[in-house]
Amino acid sequence: MIREQEVVSFKSYDAYVMTNRHLPRGLDGRQRDSDGEIRHKRRDTLVGTLRRTYGENFAAGYRADAQLGTVLHHEGLATLDQLLKKR
Repeated sequence: MIREQEVVSFKSYDAYVMTNRHLPRGLDGRQRDSDGEIRHKRRDTLVGTLRRTYGENFAAGYRADAQLGTVLHHEGLATLDQLLKKR
C-alpha cells in the first residue's frame, strides 16, 4: 500500500509509479525494457552519477557535472559500453 505522504513529493501518481517500478533483469543482470531490449544510459546522465557505479576514475579529466553525451562526443564514441572498454 502506498502512503499518501510518499506520493506528495511527486507531481503525479504516474511519476511515482514510474520511479518505483522494477524492470525485469536479464541473465546478464542488466535491466530490460518491457519489450526485452536492454536499457541504455541516457546521454544526459551526469558523470558524477556514473562514478558511483563505475568508480572515481570513470571519465577522468571530466567534471562531475558533465553529461555522458558530452564525454562520448569528445571521446568520439557512441555508447557507454565503448567508453568502458576504452579505459
